[in-house]
Amino acid sequence: MAENAAATANIGVVGLAVMGSNLARNLASREGNTVAVYNRSYEKTETLLSEHPEAGFVGSSTVEEFAASLQTPRTAIIMVKAGAGTDAVIDQLTAVFEPGDIIVDGGNALFTDTIRREKAVRETGIHFVGAGISGGEEGALNGPSIMPGGSKESYETLGPILSSIAAVAEGEPCVTHVGTDGAGHFVKMIHNGIEYADMQLIAEAYDLIRRGTGKSPAEIADVFAEWNTGELESYLIEITAEVLRQVDAETGKPLVDVIVDQAGAKGTGAWTVQTALDLGIPVSGIAEAVFARSLSSKPAQRAAATDLPGPSDAWTVDDPETFIEDVRRALYASKIIAYSQGFDEIVAGAEQYGWDIQKGEIAKIWRGGCIIRAQFLNRITEAYAENDGLVALVTAPYFRDAVAGAQDSWRRVVATAAHAGIPAPAFSSSLSYYDGLRADRLPAALVQGQRDFFGAHTYKRIDKDGTFHTLWSGDRSEISAVDTH
Repeated sequence: MAENAAATANIGVVGLAVMGSNLARNLASREGNTVAVYNRSYEKTETLLSEHPEAGFVGSSTVEEFAASLQTPRTAIIMVKAGAGTDAVIDQLTAVFEPGDIIVDGGNALFTDTIRREKAVRETGIHFVGAGISGGEEGALNGPSIMPGGSKESYETLGPILSSIAAVAEGEPCVTHVGTDGAGHFVKMIHNGIEYADMQLIAEAYDLIRRGTGKSPAEIADVFAEWNTGELESYLIEITAEVLRQVDAETGKPLVDVIVDQAGAKGTGAWTVQTALDLGIPVSGIAEAVFARSLSSKPAQRAAATDLPGPSDAWTVDDPETFIEDVRRALYASKIIAYSQGFDEIVAGAEQYGWDIQKGEIAKIWRGGCIIRAQFLNRITEAYAENDGLVALVTAPYFRDAVAGAQDSWRRVVATAAHAGIPAPAFSSSLSYYDGLRADRLPAALVQGQRDFFGAHTYKRIDKDGTFHTLWSGDRSEISAVDTH
């Protein structure tokens, strides 16, 4: 039975696994909030109520009681596994909610599913909001970065509630209305894609330093801790130092040496790359980070390839401190590329789906609570404030100068990794993207010639307007062009 079915709660949470429970506790800790909670299995509701009586939760054993416990317009946040489970909960809530009520999906939903759900729920008169919530379990409890989509009308009710629980960076809550329907989950997807790249780059930096200098994980932890006091200051750099310092209690070895070297993935990184392909946006650094996890998780292939030959010369670093500084600079330059590619995809997605996404505001709300929070996000906000029409973030003066100052180190690190036979796919692809972006001419001209040869795909010329096709023949002297414009 419900603890209290009277309409006393101003916000509800459905789904009380760790993320949902922590979010409910966060909501309950904020002045003015009374939180209704519901879980398909009532045992989880009972556990939350018994373990946190101070929260004053309003518990319900049925979805009908849950709806009755909410003040109108009812507002409920769904925190269940993405997919069919989300659709089932939405169906339950739309059956007991009324026009004007608000359903918020706070899970990691695919943004196209959110677009579909918003359209279907809107027909009932109920508002549906897809909200990206970043920060993991700790963020959910203490203050996440929140990226809500949905209608402006729904945000009038939802905004103050989300602002009350969001992380705060430089006095500002890390939440903003991203855009309509699936915009919030789209931006959260890009956040996660950048996160993949950031983590892979850090892992490559660690690997290069360890192999090149022979430093222990604990010694490399000190390197990362020092980096965290400068331009690389970020949550991921901070926790990397902590991970590298950790000693396995059972073996006495560095924990990083005991963990199996196969990285998992939950899908958002792959979604970022798949969506980028659909939009025609190169996100090569993010893609290589996703592929690196895939390669790590192919033990049979890796075992079969152990006898493949590598460089014949042993690799050592003559000047460890100089090499470490080169790696630091290469990491920063590659990180800039990852963010630049991510924001390129945000711009393209906004154009494709009709979203008015304020890029500088997105950088602001990523400054606290989320996994990729970092010092230089302020620089991204400043860059878009100075020029909202930036065609590529890396071309903004601050980032252009930062990469210019790092590129010699960047090139040395990538060349050294290739010479030593050490995989550094994110470093390498980021540099290749940078060089491709700045090239005055690319070999795509030859690709177009090939495509026209075997498929009559046509091409354009540099010296005249129109679209052309060549009548290819065995005798090159008989080639002629036909204007198909």
